[in-house]
Amino acid sequence: MYTSRALASFVLAWSVASPTIAAPDSLPAYGADPQQTSVSGLSSGAFMAVQLQVAYSRSIIGSGVVAGGPYYCAANNMAFAGVCMGQVPFFPPNPTLMVSAAKSFASARLIDPLRNLSARRVYVFSGTDDSVVRQPAVDATVSFFQQVGITQDNLKYVNKVPAGHAVITPSYGNLCSANASPYISRCDVESAGYDQAGALLQHIYGTLNPRVDTPTGQIVSFDQRAFAPETTGMADTGHLYVPQSCAASNAHCKVHVAIHGCMQSSESVGSQFYTDTGYNNWADNNNILVLYPQVNKSTTPFNPQGCWDWWGYTGGNYAKKSSSQMKAIVKMVSRLTQQP
Repeated sequence: MYTSRALASFVLAWSVASPTIAAPDSLPAYGADPQQTSVSGLSSGAFMAVQLQVAYSRSIIGSGVVAGGPYYCAANNMAFAGVCMGQVPFFPPNPTLMVSAAKSFASARLIDPLRNLSARRVYVFSGTDDSVVRQPAVDATVSFFQQVGITQDNLKYVNKVPAGHAVITPSYGNLCSANASPYISRCDVESAGYDQAGALLQHIYGTLNPRVDTPTGQIVSFDQRAFAPETTGMADTGHLYVPQSCAASNAHCKVHVAIHGCMQSSESVGSQFYTDTGYNNWADNNNILVLYPQVNKSTTPFNPQGCWDWWGYTGGNYAKKSSSQMKAIVKMVSRLTQQP
């Protein structure tokens, strides 16, 4: 009988020679450091990253927000989605209202105390050519974080790159200005490829070892149903990048949760989000497990574009700690921090 550590090591060793591995019955435990969890995302994944950072500010130490609006912007009403995406001219989101809602939720202990946010590090990005989530919405996100106490040194806003709606890489994906699938684009800044994964991870964690050109760890696919029933709208299968160093016992790796955008799950773009966005290149040399939870298109709950819930399709508690999607992600992280 294998122990869970021996089994995880066996799977990893076997898969060195194979590009894919069979999905395990459950997400393995790796003894990761529970004090080193961060999150980032694009579009609806960015809205979700904001929700996780605010609701779970006690345990999430930093976040990367790429084309995402402020916390609780839609206020459980899909009719506000256009405003929250900056699509209504001369009517941007009002971050002060969102701060008021967050304070109310914190007072009722529905989310963690907002005072935790003063010690958190947040990276925010908005491309000047983004036609999906426009800059007025992202400006409101920055203002929200400022109003809840994130200091100037801890808050980085990148908003001059002529990028469309996408995760930005140094060399992979569409042209920089594209607003099209797979929502991964290559951009140059000051004559060099912009490495967004590295920029946000180093803003959160500080100076890291250099990225590797070819990651040597493995993708582990796992059953999400242990954490997320079908009513959450989440997919059957999630993915995890495991550096070789993190498969060793007592590695105490960090955990970064990378959350795809609408029409960007593996159902829509294959493996591109979890293999080609650059996170794994940085994780490989820096003892970081990268968790890639998944949401698919669905009619029940009504979610035809495979978006994370930032307006209430899973229920009115979608931005609180009782949110079914956020609880599922937090349970996945908790599993990674358990001792094997």
